Amino acid sequence: MHLKITAGAALLGAASLARAQAPKGPEAWEAAYTQANTALARMSAQDKVNMVTGIGWDKGPCVGNTAPISSINYPQLCLQDGPLGIRFGTGTNAFTPGIQAASTWDLDLIRQRAEYIGAEAKGCGIHVLLGPAPGALGKIPHAGRNWEGFGADPYLQGIVTGVTVEGFQAAGVQATAKHYIANEQELNRETMSSNVDDRTLHELYLWPFADAVHANVAAIMCSYNKINGTWACENDKIMNQILKTELGFKGYVVTDWNAQHSTVQAANTGLDLTMPGSDFNGRNILWGPALTQAVNSNQVQRTRLDDMCRRILASWYLLKQNSGYPPINIKANVRGNHAENIRAVARDGIVLLKNTGGILPLKKPSKIALVGSAAIVNPRGANACVDRGCNSGALGMGWGSGTTEYPYFVAPYDAIRTRAQADGTQVSLHNNDNANGVQGVVQGADVAIVVITANSGEGYITQPGAKTGDRDNLDPWFNGNQLVQAVAQTNQNVVVVVHATGPVILETIQALPNVKAIVWAGLPSQENGNALVDVLYGVVSPSGKLPYTIAKREADYNARVVTGNDDFREGLFIDYRYFDQNKIEPRYEFGFGLSYTNFTYANIAVTSNAKSGPAAGATVPGGRADLFDTVATVTVDVTNSGGVQGAEVAQLYITLPSSAPATPPKQLRGFSKLKLAPGAKGTATFNLRRKDLSYWDTRTQNWVVPAGDFGVSVGSSSRDIRLTGKFTA
Repeated sequence: MHLKITAGAALLGAASLARAQAPKGPEAWEAAYTQANTALARMSAQDKVNMVTGIGWDKGPCVGNTAPISSINYPQLCLQDGPLGIRFGTGTNAFTPGIQAASTWDLDLIRQRAEYIGAEAKGCGIHVLLGPAPGALGKIPHAGRNWEGFGADPYLQGIVTGVTVEGFQAAGVQATAKHYIANEQELNRETMSSNVDDRTLHELYLWPFADAVHANVAAIMCSYNKINGTWACENDKIMNQILKTELGFKGYVVTDWNAQHSTVQAANTGLDLTMPGSDFNGRNILWGPALTQAVNSNQVQRTRLDDMCRRILASWYLLKQNSGYPPINIKANVRGNHAENIRAVARDGIVLLKNTGGILPLKKPSKIALVGSAAIVNPRGANACVDRGCNSGALGMGWGSGTTEYPYFVAPYDAIRTRAQADGTQVSLHNNDNANGVQGVVQGADVAIVVITANSGEGYITQPGAKTGDRDNLDPWFNGNQLVQAVAQTNQNVVVVVHATGPVILETIQALPNVKAIVWAGLPSQENGNALVDVLYGVVSPSGKLPYTIAKREADYNARVVTGNDDFREGLFIDYRYFDQNKIEPRYEFGFGLSYTNFTYANIAVTSNAKSGPAAGATVPGGRADLFDTVATVTVDVTNSGGVQGAEVAQLYITLPSSAPATPPKQLRGFSKLKLAPGAKGTATFNLRRKDLSYWDTRTQNWVVPAGDFGVSVGSSSRDIRLTGKFTA
């Protein structure tokens, strides 16, 4: 038997029950706008200003709040972090971070994750959930907040962002795609300018936001940084021309917290809602009375104020929040059975990087040694550090505003000890990162498991290894290399488990012959240990794939954290695109991941009715309508040729014809996860949208399908290509 989860169909094809419940298509906005116009006619000028202005920092039950408007029965609007659950909630779950969800490449699990997060948000009376986070895209491997998003590829980010928006909004909660746009580092994020050329902006950084808009996202959050010299939250090109006109966005633009810099310019360039309504000291109120004065003096037209309110109201009506919505209660107990998804995503997002001699899965060893401070829960408590702002004990997520409280935390030692007791296995523990004394703990063990970490987060919290929120380097923290070396000097069967917010250089560890396995366990949140045990013991075969490239050397990456403005000189060539273009051999490539079984590929078939030329459809949410038409389909057969059940992520990469302007050698344009019993065969189907075959033409300001032969590469990773084909447009 097999189950198929196909990327190309996820945003286009047959809908699941949850998808059917999400607002769908442009017609959903038409009905919402009709209701919004009726309500708008009953609002006073003061009502309108109140609707678009937050009531101030720390002056309501949520991180962002507006005043209620009794004339139209509009409630106090509650905006709350975040992308992986309910910040500050006490009866909520800590879901897996976005990067772990992306590592599963499993759209069914990703959709369920979003539905459950949305259900918890609605249960808490939250109207607007501040997520998902397709920005930062992740061009800089050191960047502090990459872990909140879905990997260093715009297609992967876009597909997963669209599914996540649909899941949140299926629950009746307004999703907010953030941080718009090109906010790729934490250092100087509130002063720097991201200077991005037009083609790069469209093909990389705008791409996932377009998929969010196509999924009818209710809100877009503008970022702290400048774009080409102008603040994102008062940037006419970014907000009015690209987002609202080119992409046909019908919802509203909300600031990141205290990211507004002006009264009049912000209003006239497309900002719709300011949050939290003041600075963090309760001062510097740029709308409210100042906006009233600007409207009365004709510096801001009344029609612009109406447009702000119409967009906010339309999003409220779009999600049917005007009827039967729960009262605000961030402390509500809404956990339900959602931990099943947390464990599944944590488990299926684990990437097996190395498995020499089939040391894994474990088979009832007599003795296990477990090493590292990250093997146990933070001795001060899992939630001891505000906004998870430390790296003490086991790691489940990065730090910052995009975090939640853990309702519980199962560390590796907790879960391994439980399994060991059932198997009659002895467990010895060295729960610190000091190499001294570790030899006595690991000596005589059938296997020694070393848990190492690397952490990062939002820049308002810093740590010794990430003094700006961005990581200082790509080494393991707490002398992880030296700890593994010490263990490998004594024990011949070492398994290294890595919990990290992004790529870590593993060459020192890789060179040790006694390191037999490397398990990239990512950011598994509250089910950390249980997910790890599921994979270590073969309860499931690992099926995660890397959503970024792990290089051999830090210098092999071309994108760095910069101290001034960022000119985005790498253009289209980031992550695997850069490695491919420059023929740099990675340690582990984008899309890589081993299994306990084997998969064979056969019978590629390509059909296409793609025609070269520009997109010509009417504008719908997301861009021109024909960009989302399926114009080519590729199928391949995948067989589980091994001895255990497993899942394979077949990946499709497209090479544009030579008539296109300079483009990466290949770009991800489809993926399909097949769950196969031993000997079973499944078919991976990739539906290619017109946009997937297009480049952004800066002269005509349109997406263009180039004429000529398109290369099709299908394989198990970006470097492990099993089958190729072509078609002509």
